[in-house]
Amino acid sequence: MAKTQGGILEGSNPSDYDSSNPIIVFIYQAGIIIVICRLLHWPLSKIRQPRVIAEVITGILLGPSVMGRIPGFTDAIFPAASIPNLSVVANLGLILFLFLVGLETNLRFLVSNWRVAISVSAAGMILPFGLGCAIAYGLYNTFQHEPGTVDVNFGTYLLFIGIAMAITAFPVLCRILTELKLLDTNVGVIVLSAGVGNDVVGWVLLALCVALVNAGTGLTALWVLLVCLGYVLFLTFVFRPLFLRFLVRTGSLQKGPSQSVVAVTLLIALASAFFTQAIGIHAIFGGFIIGLLCPHEGGFAIKLTEKIEDLVATLFLPLYFTLSGLQTNLGLLDTGTVWGYVIGIIAIAFIAKVAGGAGASRLCGMLWRESFAIGVMMSCKGLVELIVLNIGLQAKILSTRTFTMFVVMALVTTFATTPLTVALYPKWYQTKVERWRRGEIDWAGNPLQTDSRDNSVAIAKDQPVRKLLVYLRLDGLSSLCTLAALLGPTQPPSPKTHPDKEALPSQSPEPDESAPSTTNTITNTSPSPTGLQVHGVRLMELTDRDSSVMKVSEIEQYTLWDPVVNTFRAFGQWHDISIMAGVSVVPEYSYADTVVGMARDDTSDLLLVPWSETGLIADPQTGLGINESARFTNGPYTDFVAHVLNTVPCSTGLLIERSVYPHHTHAHTQQQQQQQQQKSLHKPPSISALSIRSSIWNTPPSAPGTKTHHVVLPFFGGRDDRFALRFVLQLARHDQVTATVLHVDVPLSGEPQGHESDAIYLASMREGLGEEMALRVVFKKLPSPSGSGSAEGERETVERTVEAVKEEMGRSVHKAGNMVVVGRRNNRLEGVGSPGVGTGGGSGSGSGNGFGSGLEEVGEDATRVLGVVGRAMVRMESRIVGNVLVLQGRR
Repeated sequence: MAKTQGGILEGSNPSDYDSSNPIIVFIYQAGIIIVICRLLHWPLSKIRQPRVIAEVITGILLGPSVMGRIPGFTDAIFPAASIPNLSVVANLGLILFLFLVGLETNLRFLVSNWRVAISVSAAGMILPFGLGCAIAYGLYNTFQHEPGTVDVNFGTYLLFIGIAMAITAFPVLCRILTELKLLDTNVGVIVLSAGVGNDVVGWVLLALCVALVNAGTGLTALWVLLVCLGYVLFLTFVFRPLFLRFLVRTGSLQKGPSQSVVAVTLLIALASAFFTQAIGIHAIFGGFIIGLLCPHEGGFAIKLTEKIEDLVATLFLPLYFTLSGLQTNLGLLDTGTVWGYVIGIIAIAFIAKVAGGAGASRLCGMLWRESFAIGVMMSCKGLVELIVLNIGLQAKILSTRTFTMFVVMALVTTFATTPLTVALYPKWYQTKVERWRRGEIDWAGNPLQTDSRDNSVAIAKDQPVRKLLVYLRLDGLSSLCTLAALLGPTQPPSPKTHPDKEALPSQSPEPDESAPSTTNTITNTSPSPTGLQVHGVRLMELTDRDSSVMKVSEIEQYTLWDPVVNTFRAFGQWHDISIMAGVSVVPEYSYADTVVGMARDDTSDLLLVPWSETGLIADPQTGLGINESARFTNGPYTDFVAHVLNTVPCSTGLLIERSVYPHHTHAHTQQQQQQQQQKSLHKPPSISALSIRSSIWNTPPSAPGTKTHHVVLPFFGGRDDRFALRFVLQLARHDQVTATVLHVDVPLSGEPQGHESDAIYLASMREGLGEEMALRVVFKKLPSPSGSGSAEGERETVERTVEAVKEEMGRSVHKAGNMVVVGRRNNRLEGVGSPGVGTGGGSGSGSGNGFGSGLEEVGEDATRVLGVVGRAMVRMESRIVGNVLVLQGRR
């Protein structure tokens, strides 16, 4: 009888396995596996556990240990006839995953740190390998003759057990180092270097073991190994140069791999896997070798990984590791002898690995805590251990019972790695060791330079900004560069002389005594020690993708071709400013801690943070779809800035870039789209016509001399306003900057002495101006309205201040260079715009001056971050103000 083709409409059961149409069963099997893996990984990720833990636990839950005990469950969900199809897909994913592991493994770490890498890697492998060989004797005599195993000699079995004990999970290790921010520490460098060596040696030994198992005689095994060695040499010295030439000719090293290049590379990896499987070594080694030989120049390995990693990580790997769990039967651990071996396996795999790695690290000069942290991380087994165990199970070296024992060991050691590392090497200890090695404190924590450091901090409170830390973002980059240029040197560089002319003074004209020395201008190109030093940091999000981890491990090369960092460096060279810029790849939740930590480590005078154009932490890649009305609503970027302001030890500036070309609000965008659609009925617009109609290109070109900048400071008083005043006067040292200081005379209720001290401070700063700066800086007084002590009077004060600032800005010819500087915290205007006071917490009622609607535009959290005056300046109706800089003084 022919099989029905109507499916469930003709009464067929989709859960019945059909060998001619296995896709239905495969789809719901994959769906169940992926859903459960994701559900389990969510809570485990909160305690920083790798995804492989969830994937193996999923397999254990679905296997004979838990769900398999339900009558009919296994036959309905995982029928025996469907397992080969599931296994084929999973093993294809395994080949691709090992190809990605090879891409992730950068031999540069092994070469650059070969001494410590060899010592730690060797000690971390020899000791567990030796103790593993010892316990292999008992395992061989007790469990080797169980059903499902083949008769292998003790030497081969001993080699496999030793490898299972000694191997380290390099991919999981990279992610742990990255999430704990240890990659740039001595501990991270040693672990990464030793992990590369351990990984390569482990795969080589496993290839040897598989060759010995698959070969019928020792002579055959020798031939297999010789052919494998010749194949590796061929790939290294023949294939790799040709492949590099191919990538150069296609431009893949410069602009990334095209779809055709990705297809060619994957075909090569699959062909290599076919060859290694055909000669008697597992197919995964072929994929691993090709990945290992792929170049890392120009970020090619990272870009190639980005093309294929999502499919492998979301579909293929869960299938593979769930199959491992399906073959794990915890019910077989049913006797005291078995549990004794389980404990022994865990103890050897963990203690021997920790002892070997810690001892070698201590001999290399590391501290005891650092050494034990290295040992613990080298004990991580992870997914590499499970791959090794599955190969042993497929080769029938291990029985199901022995396989289950080693799976438990892999789960325990992997689960314990992160919490033990955090306990042994916490952040406070890292900071203490760094300060101790720099000579700032003794080992007990007592400062060695107390007086000088305290004096330098006290002096820095009243000194101009010399060390500037900038959070680099794509949006706001132009304003950041402009502000840094105004703080930099004002004198143009001296004229240069060609070195050939410098070397032949007899052929050159007589030097002018009044002219500057050309020798100094050529040799002394670095800025003076007292000049501005700028450190820029670009933050990239660390995701759960392997390519994100690769960016961290190859951060130096990645920094070289980051466009934002390169633009900032070029700006510094052009303006003769000492600039250091780099990229840091961290989880998004630790952005604020990263910035604050860098400000603390660099002892920065000012941290400059641009405000996001979208209100999101991620950089906008284009200007399309930006809705400025949502820019200051409560969101993740507001939380990020609030955390920075509450914890940073130095002064902080929030730079809000207000372009003279306004972004369209959402309502205006819809209206413009409707008008554009009506026009398109008559004449379809071309791409070039759309570009020409842009408001930016229709704007007249700027006239010469538009480098002038006008800065306005509304001065109310207080610590933040005093710092803002000093900062504005520092900007006014630049000969292209003019400044207006508006003294808003608001009495401080209950503290007349504080009001008088602010007035005296303002007068002293005005009297201290030189004749040249007095021509560019003007002080004006803006009297407060009557009844300024009330909430209504304070709102009127802010409104009058905004109008006065607009009037000052309107007198400037070049609006693009204007900026208003305000202090963030102001105790004279506590009631204005605060949540629940006057504005109804954003309801927009009860105020006819627009401040109620302003709080809708600027959320409550953003209002707390920007301050009362800052909130008023960033509203849409205040666009004529120009850029806004909100300053908070040193804590």
